[in-house]
Amino acid sequence: MKDDRAEVLRIFQAGVKAADPYLAVSEAVDDVPVPALIVAVGKAARSMAKAALVRFAGVKCLVVTNYENVSDLDGAVVMAAGHPVPDENGAAAAKAVIAALDAVEGPVLALISGGGSALLPAPAGALTLADKARVNDLLLGSGLDIVAMNLIRQQLSDLKGGGFLRHAAPSKVTALILSDVIGDDLSAIASGPTVGPIGTAGQAIALLQAHGLWEDLPKVVRDHLLQAAPPAPLPEARNILVGSNGKSVAAMKDAAPAAHMIATPVTGDVADAARMICDQAVVGTTVWGGETTVVLRGTGRGGRNQELALRIAQEAALRGWTDWTCLQAGSDGRDGPTDAAGGIVDQDTLGRIGNLDRLLANNDSYAALKAAGDLLITDATGTNVADLGVMIRRG
Repeated sequence: MKDDRAEVLRIFQAGVKAADPYLAVSEAVDDVPVPALIVAVGKAARSMAKAALVRFAGVKCLVVTNYENVSDLDGAVVMAAGHPVPDENGAAAAKAVIAALDAVEGPVLALISGGGSALLPAPAGALTLADKARVNDLLLGSGLDIVAMNLIRQQLSDLKGGGFLRHAAPSKVTALILSDVIGDDLSAIASGPTVGPIGTAGQAIALLQAHGLWEDLPKVVRDHLLQAAPPAPLPEARNILVGSNGKSVAAMKDAAPAAHMIATPVTGDVADAARMICDQAVVGTTVWGGETTVVLRGTGRGGRNQELALRIAQEAALRGWTDWTCLQAGSDGRDGPTDAAGGIVDQDTLGRIGNLDRLLANNDSYAALKAAGDLLITDATGTNVADLGVMIRRG
């Protein structure tokens, strides 16, 4: 079992390495016009900016990233902000970015990675940061997928859904994008600052009502959505995808050539996802990627990867599997509001926990995995291409 734990970690790390943001930008930046301004935002922002500054030394550069990934970078102004819940530092960073875009004269290079949606909160209209934070809290516990959440977020922001382009105009924008969204819909990554909006205010209202969230919104948010005018046409931009979840899953497969790769991304509710993974897991090694959802019903700590790992342990026990090891983790090294990336579980995990059903009912997956000694702690990886999973099954 010890060797299998080391092996699933090795395969996972191959997937993370394939999403290295420095290499991704380095390989793409020669095809980019010399910019007058570089703006990097997201969990991978610092590494992406570092690569761009090798090619474009001396260009003004603003970097906005999460606290775990922040550090000084020669030639850049680096700003830290809250994720997954927006904070005042993010609001200040958004104002700095908007001011730079409004003033720029010449091409702009945008470096965009996952997490950018929360890191650059620029409330639209009469909205405040507190209003947006309340909406974000509701969305994170709603069970909505990332595309639906970003559709709603875009309607409340001055930068999302193409707002970045409006502030940069008439300057041309080239964006190098590291995708954390399954399917690589560019309008959903970081809520699409350099891409047209996913949907309309009317669609956002319908989603919020269908999921029972509408009445819980601050009145000013409801009024903003109800009174929203149709957006004007967007300036054009050149958007280039430089990394993705699919690329990382393929790299895990390359690291374990005999492995079976689950072709369909693992999405949806964690309980359903656990069954799907176990349905497709072979005797031997199986790898997959995706991004699941969790409906928050309790007050515990955890994240979708930690809960999915535990659901897989439950499902494997129901099937009578006796010798297996599974790693499920976020490629960014952070799962929910915890210091864990996810978990490494096996056939003995449930026996080390005790009353798992009670803990899961309270969404307390972190406590459950900690009791089992099965938390995966990697520290922040500096990249973000959604979630990765590996299972070795022997019996």
